[in-house]
Amino acid sequence: MENDKTRIPFAEKISYGLGDFASSMFWKLFSMFLLFFYTDVFGISAAAVGTMFLITRIWDAANDPLMGILADRTHSKWGKFRPYLLFIAVPFAIVGVLTFSTPDLSPYGKLIYAYVTYSLMMMVYTAVNVPYSSLMGVMTNDPGERTALASFRFIGAFSGGLLVTATANSLINYFGKEDQAAGFQYTIGIYAIIAAILFVLTFTGTRERLRPVVTSQRSSLKDDLKDISKNGPWFIMLGAGIAILIFNSLRDGSILYYFKYYVQDQTLSFLGKEYTLTHTVLSSAYMSLWLATNIVGVVLAKPVSSRLGKKRTFALSAVFSALFSFMLFFFKPDQIGWIFFSNILIGISAGIILPLAWSMYADIADYSEWKTGRRATGLIFSSSSMSQKFGWTLGGAITGWLLAGFGFEANIEQSEETLLGIRLMISVIAGLGALLSFGFIHFYKLDEEFMEKVVKDLEKSRENQ
Repeated sequence: MENDKTRIPFAEKISYGLGDFASSMFWKLFSMFLLFFYTDVFGISAAAVGTMFLITRIWDAANDPLMGILADRTHSKWGKFRPYLLFIAVPFAIVGVLTFSTPDLSPYGKLIYAYVTYSLMMMVYTAVNVPYSSLMGVMTNDPGERTALASFRFIGAFSGGLLVTATANSLINYFGKEDQAAGFQYTIGIYAIIAAILFVLTFTGTRERLRPVVTSQRSSLKDDLKDISKNGPWFIMLGAGIAILIFNSLRDGSILYYFKYYVQDQTLSFLGKEYTLTHTVLSSAYMSLWLATNIVGVVLAKPVSSRLGKKRTFALSAVFSALFSFMLFFFKPDQIGWIFFSNILIGISAGIILPLAWSMYADIADYSEWKTGRRATGLIFSSSSMSQKFGWTLGGAITGWLLAGFGFEANIEQSEETLLGIRLMISVIAGLGALLSFGFIHFYKLDEEFMEKVVKDLEKSRENQ
């Protein structure tokens, strides 16, 4: 591999974005549909699902650093990270379908099946997503190009999620006219085939350019773990990432319940005519608008951060995400316009954060190499995936437990206490996660001036090899 600070070709940026298009189709299926699938289709209690999410995702999050360490030590003619996109594509698709399948089992058997298939799904997700995330760190060492790659990544990510939110309910209804469980299985099968193809396209369309600085000291797992344990910016971003994923997970996991049980079907007037929109249509529109405005935020991330700096942009976006989420709590079921307007504001604010976080992880990898003389890109980036998993773990578990705590029972009319809980989950409680992320990022120290010095020093080191 060669050192390269040249601009990444547009086609390669698109190829890189396709990888997260594939992953994020399933990420949105997990965050927006899986809890609902388990409670309202598969027949598992919300409390049991919350506990399952906690147990399986903690194990899954622990796998992320291990996968990063493995990828750092992979040597092939395709590089360190790209091979995993090729070889895990098909297993990813197969396990994805099994996760959303509904075998005829006893209640206890169903719970075991959910534990096994979901654990396997998270393992194959890690096996493809950690190397994919790490790939950005070796495609270029230019901070601006990294932010651009992160933006393409999240345009792909939100586009993949948007495909799911715009089509999933319709496909499930189409294939599941007589059996909703079959509707889920056939729908996931379509997404699984698309994901496998896109992973292969990312493999073929990207390059690994950067090689690490060669030192006289051989890097070991002990060295890598010692280095990262002293990396303050890594811990800060870990906390900020966990908190913002709690925010996203609570919102995502609450949407279907919010519309099915609180907003319900609504009659809207337009041009003198009245139209009745079902809760299914409204929830699909809300989820799609949420992701579409996330894309707007992603596009704004680079120009805004170029003017304000990554840290300040991240902090302001987290605060606005929280405030606009709090606003949602006060809207009545028939205030559809205000519900959707607040969704636009939340979506743009939250969308700005994610590409910045990934770009900042690339900076942290450079900082670690500059400070120690050893590079552990896979381990650094696996920590970002780990923060996603922990945030997602806590958010998913909290969602299930809160539903149970507020007295939720599937497919019945909910009590006032339960409806209040659902409203709090999607607004105030979620917003507190965004505020917590702001608290962490306040202590982040790798600003643009400092990183410019780091990059220049690393370039000189590579030139002298």
